[in-house]
Amino acid sequence: MRKPIIAGNWKMNKTAAEARTLIQMLKNKIDTDKVEVVVCPTFTSIGAVIEEIEGTKIGVGAQNMHFENSGAFTGEISADMLVEAGVKYVIIGHSERRQYFNETDETVNKKLVKAIEKKLVPIVCVGESLEQREAGQEKTIVTNQVKAAFKDVSGSDAPKVVVAYEPIWAIGTGKTASSEQAEEVCGWIRNTIEEMYDNKVSQAVRIQYGGSVNANNVNELMGMENIDGALVGGASLKEDFASLVNYEA
Repeated sequence: MRKPIIAGNWKMNKTAAEARTLIQMLKNKIDTDKVEVVVCPTFTSIGAVIEEIEGTKIGVGAQNMHFENSGAFTGEISADMLVEAGVKYVIIGHSERRQYFNETDETVNKKLVKAIEKKLVPIVCVGESLEQREAGQEKTIVTNQVKAAFKDVSGSDAPKVVVAYEPIWAIGTGKTASSEQAEEVCGWIRNTIEEMYDNKVSQAVRIQYGGSVNANNVNELMGMENIDGALVGGASLKEDFASLVNYEA
């Protein structure tokens, strides 16, 4: 059985003080073994959040990392730095990183491989734009991103990866892929992993859906066969996140 994983991507929101306040509110409402719960604050808030989650069932992730261990990479953070800070998860290849900061399939793959090496749980994002969907290219785009991300990842390491399907046209727009659309693409992702490895590996990999997930649509989405969780944006910045985590599919 794949344990569902719901992760909150806070993006560039919340100072350390604001992050403490949010976690103090959430941690009293989140106490479940049914779902793996993760929050991904800004780098400057990681320390404060880790202090606040001590003794809770909430894990902490980062929103990005570099694929080198160290070096002349101004403004970057290494996997070792994240591990030392107490981080357990890392988001890799979010569409905003690809769009605004020139992330490529190649750098996404390098980061994923490094995260596994450093025993971080990578949450690797894939997804198509509205133009690509309207052109009927969504299956090609998403499956190619999955193949590129898992390049050189062994069959024993592949199940350690979480894949987040985030259609770019549904991120922060209020638009949500229907549960059927999301399930269809997550099914393609699982089939692609099976083609790369085998059925056992594909059935072990957890696949999230992300894109305007909220307390009103989470139940239906989580009821889909191939959807094992959610990568949540705006709704993770408020009390709604507790309702998401405590969904009843």
